[in-house]
Amino acid sequence: MTGRAVSAFVMAAALAGCAGTPPPDWAADAKGALDRAVAAALEGHARVEAVEFERARTQIARTGRPELLARVELMRCAAHAARLDLGVCTGFEALRADATAADRAYADYLAGRLERADAARLPEHHRRAAAGDAKAPAATDDPLGRLVAAAVLLQSGRATPEVVAQAVDAASAQGWRRALLAWLHVQRRQAERAGDAAEAARIQRRIDVAGGTR
Repeated sequence: MTGRAVSAFVMAAALAGCAGTPPPDWAADAKGALDRAVAAALEGHARVEAVEFERARTQIARTGRPELLARVELMRCAAHAARLDLGVCTGFEALRADATAADRAYADYLAGRLERADAARLPEHHRRAAAGDAKAPAATDDPLGRLVAAAVLLQSGRATPEVVAQAVDAASAQGWRRALLAWLHVQRRQAERAGDAAEAARIQRRIDVAGGTR
């Protein structure tokens, strides 16, 4: 998937029951806005992110389906988790009562409070991340899914240097600067804790380039 795509899990069935050939205008407009909003969040363009998410919400509100609005908020939280803005998804929580069981499980997964019984509702790589499997990020080709799985592992204290390197590579390949900087800082701290001054210095040079200070 490209840097404009959202994770397959979060996007799957977002427009359920509304598919058509061609799709209705609201569906096409909502999907385009969501793709742009997620990309902006990962790149660090806060104003664009806010505008595009609001555009997506406006289009989906035309359907009168709160479960789809809940999924929009879940997309926003997934993008923020990928750049290590972790925590309770407040926008989703306001709509939790109407969300699907799978979406509620995913929100709990992002917040680090997933019940064991709900893990089966997640895609395989996220189930593995929830269980602490450090190989989980590599189990998906979706860069956003890879970053989210890595973030969950980091939140639980199980992100190995290999996990962090995979997250850095995923963000770098997509040009997601905001996410890249967040993961590079984690990687530098790991190198510092390991006493590898040369590696920490190398990572700092990457931070300087990505941050525009070099």
